[in-house]
Formats: sequence, C-alpha cells, structure tokens
Amino acid sequence: MRSVLSRAIATALAVCVASAAVAAQPAKGPRTKDGKPDLNGIWQAMNSANYDLEPHAARAAMAMVPGQFVPVPAPQVVALGAVGSVPAGLGVVDGDAIPYTPAALAKKKENQKNWLELDPEVKCYLPGVPRATYMPYPFQIFQSNSQTFIAYEYAGAVRNIYMKDPGPPPADSWMGQSVGKWDGDTLVVEVTGFNDQTWFDRSGNHHSDKLKVTERYSQRGPDHLWYEATIEDPETFTRPWKIAMPLYRRVEPNAQLMQFKCVEFVEELMYGHLRKKPATEGAPPPPAKK
Repeated sequence: MRSVLSRAIATALAVCVASAAVAAQPAKGPRTKDGKPDLNGIWQAMNSANYDLEPHAARAAMAMVPGQFVPVPAPQVVALGAVGSVPAGLGVVDGDAIPYTPAALAKKKENQKNWLELDPEVKCYLPGVPRATYMPYPFQIFQSNSQTFIAYEYAGAVRNIYMKDPGPPPADSWMGQSVGKWDGDTLVVEVTGFNDQTWFDRSGNHHSDKLKVTERYSQRGPDHLWYEATIEDPETFTRPWKIAMPLYRRVEPNAQLMQFKCVEFVEELMYGHLRKKPATEGAPPPPAKK
C-alpha cells in the first residue's frame, strides 16, 4: 500500500513538473510570411501602472491634502468621489522600488504632491515611452517585413519604429526616436531623444532628457505579448531598472482604435482664464509654471 501511494505521489509530482516546464515555455502564435512573430493587432495593458508603477494601496484620490485626522481628497477633486479614487496595484517594477538619486526622489515627491497641476496627462500632452503602453487606452501595431508602426488611441500619439538605424535623433521630442531589431523571436526597440517633460505615471515618477528606454515585445501566445522596458537615465537613477507586464489582444470582432484627441477636452482648463467672460464662476486659474 505504501509503495502504491509513493508511486502515485511521484507520478503527480512528475505531472506538475512537466506542466510547469510547458507553462514556462513561450507559447506559439501567428507568424508573418518571413517567419517573424506576427505582432499586428490592437493591444492593451490591464493593470494600474498608469496610476503608479510601484506597489501601492488604494486611496481616495491622486490629489490629497492634510485633513483633521487623515489626508483627504483635495477640494478640486472631492466631488468626484469614488470615480476619482486610486485602485491598488501590485506594481510592475522589478524589485518594486525605482532607484532614484536623492535629488530625483525629492522631485518625485514634489511632483506627486502637485499632481493636479503638473501631470502632463492632465493637460493632454503626449505620454512618452513607456507610459503610452500601459495607459488605459488600446494601441495598434502595424508590422511588415520592413516597417513597424504603433498608433495609440490616447491623443492620437504615434511611433515609427525604424528597422534600420537612421542615426542620432535630430531633436528631443515627447515620444523620442525608436529603432528596432529582432533578437530571435523578440522585437527589441531602443528609444532615445526624449525631452524631460513626460512622466512614467500619475504618481510623479519622472526622468531627464538623458532617458533611454529599451523595450522587448515577446509573443507568448496568439493573443498576448510579454512586454519589458529597461529604463536608463544616469541623471535621475542610480542604476538601470526594468518594468514588465503582459499585453492582451483585443479580440472583439469589431475591435478598432477609437478617437481620443483630448486637446479640445482641456481647452477650458488651459485657456479658460483668458476668456473675456469665463464660462463658469469657478474658472480654473492659469496653469502653474514649471
């Protein structure tokens, strides 16, 4: 009886080990005519990284002020109630914490404190890389044997990924310059030439114009990718660090990018104070200068 039980346990363990080994292997998905993984499609992240890349608890609002006993939502957002609250997140940073220099960490805390006035997303500025990937909007990859292009629903942002290096970026920009190559079945994209205006999330995580982002898009199945981005910026961080997350294909029969050109949505916020007669009594003050 003991021998039979031992064999059963051994068999069960062998099955578990074999299953784990299979699960660890990248799943196969569609391929293009030239044999590369086919990344064409509409993709979207499903996490709370746009609120905060690091692990975080749920809280009442992004903008908080001191209360009588505990922090409370700022007056500008208190009417949003639960709609303006922050969901909890396990984080997507390898090792959980972003390795800031002391001065950069102080700036991050100041950004977070003044999120409502300083976050570029609030004003519909272009999101930069990698933030465009995990905002709560889908994006579409267009891939051929010689060209790769990404269109984002948010603000109509786009990226042309050069598969042949064109040389140094001609100027700094919000989305940087992207140069791609294949490393086996993984698309590797190096992005440089950033300005220092974008954030990584709504929690004030930031960078300088020395930022370099190395992305890796790996096919793990017909309808999901594994996305990694290594962040390098010696002016802001003490060492390179990495984020990672799955991206999921939108599989609805009518899946398509919708229009979210939010510039007109923030006209009142940005320029309402210039009206001869403000549209409302509570017209916002002029945007804070950086």
